[in-house]
Amino acid sequence: MTNAMPKLQYPISNTQSPAALAEEIYRRLQDAYGAPDWRPTYAPMDELVLTFLSQNTSDLNSGRAFQALKARYPAWQDALDAPVAELAETIRSGGLAQRKAPRIQAALRRIQTERGEFAIGFLADLPTDEALRWLTSFDGIGHKTASIVLLFCFGKPAFPVDTHVGRVTRRLGLTGSKDTEEKIKGIWERLVPPEWYYPLHLNLIRHGREVCHARGPECGGCVLNQVCRYEEKT
Repeated sequence: MTNAMPKLQYPISNTQSPAALAEEIYRRLQDAYGAPDWRPTYAPMDELVLTFLSQNTSDLNSGRAFQALKARYPAWQDALDAPVAELAETIRSGGLAQRKAPRIQAALRRIQTERGEFAIGFLADLPTDEALRWLTSFDGIGHKTASIVLLFCFGKPAFPVDTHVGRVTRRLGLTGSKDTEEKIKGIWERLVPPEWYYPLHLNLIRHGREVCHARGPECGGCVLNQVCRYEEKT
């Protein structure tokens, strides 16, 4: 992986570097939203299964699907042994259930085979790149969801980029308007220190949800307005 700084979509200034802009973004968001403390939300296996359910749906729908799954199948063995059609019906509220159900069972089966139990705590002891490769080798797990598991469950230096983070980053001019989430992940990981990943990720998501909407961004009251390079800024 190269350490070269990314070429910006828009010029910042004659003196401000990409890293300086990234730091200013981080500071402004901290001032606006505070500094969320790192804490695991779910157990690692729960977070892993939730990543499957969260794809192409809202947090509300994936949360409902996850609660339904846990209520019907108290143990992971129960979910693995269930008829796939039954599992799909159970998680139907999360959307794309016919695709997600077999992927969840395939992941459970492989983990049980490789590890002898339904547990992925061993990832805490792996280098981040190696842990990322292992997770993304599963059908249905990409860089975003793998990074969520590593960052949220183990505090490892992986920067998740979802739709909100990607949109805000592109508009700010830290990346090109068509750059992928995976490329944006690498840009943030080069520009800011690992201890910033968790609070910055959460604050970028909050900013994308509350201010920098996909349609009709509230640029006038945006704390990043002065450093934003969005061409359609209002």
